[in-house]
Order: sequence, then structure tokens, then C-alpha cells
Amino acid sequence: MITNQQQQVIIDHLRPLRPYRIGVFGSFARGDNKQDSDLDILVALDYSLKPSLLDLVAIEQALTSALGIQVDLVTEKIFAPLY
Repeated sequence: MITNQQQQVIIDHLRPLRPYRIGVFGSFARGDNKQDSDLDILVALDYSLKPSLLDLVAIEQALTSALGIQVDLVTEKIFAPLY
């Protein structure tokens, strides 16, 4: 599980992207994370801002640094069907 402090750090770092939904999945969500577990974050974004892949990678790296945990940041678009 993530702490309230970690939750606030995540929100603060993602705020510039105007997310309308943020979720944690994987071992942290299940509560069975270990010392070397990564933190999987799923975010639904306001794409009118047109965030680039570099923007997302920069935020992922900033979160990893701020939290001291490897962060994997994914957007809901990975679940969109391919046409």
C-alpha cells in the first residue's frame, strides 16, 4: 500500500498533466509489495494538453526520485483497441 504522503507526491507530480483519474495497480495495490517492488501507476490524462512521451518519462523519473521507488507510469491509452 502507498502512504498518504506518497499519494500526495504522486498527485503533485501529475497535476501539470491534469489527470482525471489516477490509480495504482500491481503489488502496491494488492499490499504485497516487497523492498524491490516497483510502483505501477495508471493515469487517465487530459489529452488536449498533448503531453509527449518525453513529458511522461520525465514525470516517471521525477516520481522515482521523489519516492525512492522505481515507478512505472502508464496511461489508459495502452488499453485502447488498435484500429
